[in-house]
Amino acid sequence: MESYDVAIIGGGIVGLATAYRILQKRPQTRLLLLEKEGKLAAHQTGHNSGVIHSGIYYKPGSLRAKNCRAGKQQLEEFCTKHSIPFDRCGKVIIATQESELPGLQSIFERGQANGVTCELISRERLGELEPQTAGIAAIHVPETGIVDYVKASEKLAEIIKEQGGSIRTQAELLKVEARSGQQVLTTKVGEFRTKQIVTCAGLQSDRIAKLCGWNPQAKIIPFRGEYYELCPRAEHLCRNLIYPVPDPNFPFLGVHFTRMIQGGVECGPNAVLAFAREGYAKTNFNVLDMWDALSFPGFRKLGLKHWSAGLGEMYRSLSKPAFVAALQRLVPDIKSSDLIAAPAGIRAQAVTPDGQLVDDFLIEEDHYAIHVLNAPSPAATSALNIGVTICDRLLKRFYA
Repeated sequence: MESYDVAIIGGGIVGLATAYRILQKRPQTRLLLLEKEGKLAAHQTGHNSGVIHSGIYYKPGSLRAKNCRAGKQQLEEFCTKHSIPFDRCGKVIIATQESELPGLQSIFERGQANGVTCELISRERLGELEPQTAGIAAIHVPETGIVDYVKASEKLAEIIKEQGGSIRTQAELLKVEARSGQQVLTTKVGEFRTKQIVTCAGLQSDRIAKLCGWNPQAKIIPFRGEYYELCPRAEHLCRNLIYPVPDPNFPFLGVHFTRMIQGGVECGPNAVLAFAREGYAKTNFNVLDMWDALSFPGFRKLGLKHWSAGLGEMYRSLSKPAFVAALQRLVPDIKSSDLIAAPAGIRAQAVTPDGQLVDDFLIEEDHYAIHVLNAPSPAATSALNIGVTICDRLLKRFYA
C-alpha cells in the first residue's frame, strides 16, 4: 500500500492550489491528490465564466475578502510567470434606478474598506466605458479581470507532478478508516495510507467530510446557474463586464454580462435549485441529492425565507423572455434572438440547519483532517491564498 504524508481529496482549483502550496513550502512532503472524475477541474472550476474578482462585494475582514484580495494578486503573478493569458479588463456595477443608489454606495464603501481600486462614476463616464448600458450611475472596478481557470489548473497539476506529487483521477473515495495512527483511504483505484487529509470536494464537500469522520452542521445545496452567450453580431453590446446592483438579501450577484478570455460574451447566471449536485442539464435528477436537500430542515427554512426570489429565478429558468427582460435592465437593446444557450454551472452553497446561507468560506478541522466545507465564488480567484491558509495550518502539525 502506498503511503503519503498528505492526501488531498478533490481536483478542482482549490485542491490543486493547496497541493501546490504544500510542495512549495515543504518540498519533501509525500503528497497525493485524488479526483473522482476522469479529468481535473471537472465541476465548479470548469464551469465558471473565468472572472478574476476584485473583492469589492465581501464583508471587510471576512475570509472571502482577505483571501480574494491576496489570491487575486497571487493568481495574476502565477499567470504572468507561466504565460497563462489573463486580462485586467475592468467591470462596471450599474444602478438602473434611484432605489438602487444606496446599495451601490454600500458596495463602493466595502470596496474602499477592502482596498479595491474602484470609483463611483456618472452616467456620462459609464457611457464612455459601456455605451449600451442603461445605468444612471455606476462603480467602475478597473482591476477586475478574466482568465481561463482550467488552464491555470492544468499548469498547477503540471507543477505538482514535477515536484514529486502524485495525482490520481477516477479515484472516487469510498471509505476512510484509522489504522495504526494513520488514515487508510479506500478508493476505486486502490488503497492509500496517509498521515493527514485535506478535503476540497466542492459539491460533495459535506459528504466527503462525513466519510472522513467529521460531522459538518452545514449541508451543501446545489444551485444551477444557467447561461446564454451573445451571438457574434451582438457582442458589441458589451465591451467587458457589466453587473447589476445585487440584492443584499440573496447571495447571488444577479444576471450579468461577462466577456470571456477565450472570446465571446456570456450572459447570466440565474440561480435555481439543481435536482442533482452534478446535474448541469435541467432534466438531470438524482434521488439521493434531492432527498438530501428536501429532508434538510435548513433547506426548508431557506425556501420559506426566500420563496419570492426563488420563484423569480425559476421563472427566468423556464422563460427565455423573462431572462431577456432581466438582461434588458442592464442593456436595453438585447433581443431574444441575440442569445444562444450556453453550458450551465452548479454552485455548491452551504446552508446551516437554521436556514442561513453560509456567507463566507468555511474551513473546519480535527486532529487529522482539514475540510473546506464552503468555497463559492470567489474561490477560484482566492485559490492560491486559500492554499496558503490550509498549508500553514497543516505544517503546524508536521513541525509541532
